[in-house]
Amino acid sequence: MTVEEINKEIKNLKDAGVSVKGVSDTHHTFADYLRERTLLFALVCNIFPEISWKSKKHFKEEEDPMFDGDFIVGLNTPKGVISFHLKLAYWDIFQIPELERAPYYDKYAKEDVFKRLEEFVEEVIEKERVV
Repeated sequence: MTVEEINKEIKNLKDAGVSVKGVSDTHHTFADYLRERTLLFALVCNIFPEISWKSKKHFKEEEDPMFDGDFIVGLNTPKGVISFHLKLAYWDIFQIPELERAPYYDKYAKEDVFKRLEEFVEEVIEKERVV
């Protein structure tokens, strides 16, 4: 079976309403990776609260309500916003400013997120910020 076939099967399962959070690479599940990303992003946002935010509403009112049981959290990097939709269960671990509405979504793609994160990491390293 090819990677493309596996991805298609996962999509078919999701489309059929089957949770794929338990899908594993034999070491971690999708759910494990999502939790890890959430906790790491909480760490970054809490270290940099001056450029971080969370909101229960999108920028555009017509895009509300938020996904059921979710909120949006973001980081305003010098190169643009990075944001994620997360479950409300994680709301309290983000000790950052709450906004009435999330900032404008500039239609960035995952490649933009990678680039923004990489450039932000480089900027932090250059400033020699130590926790």
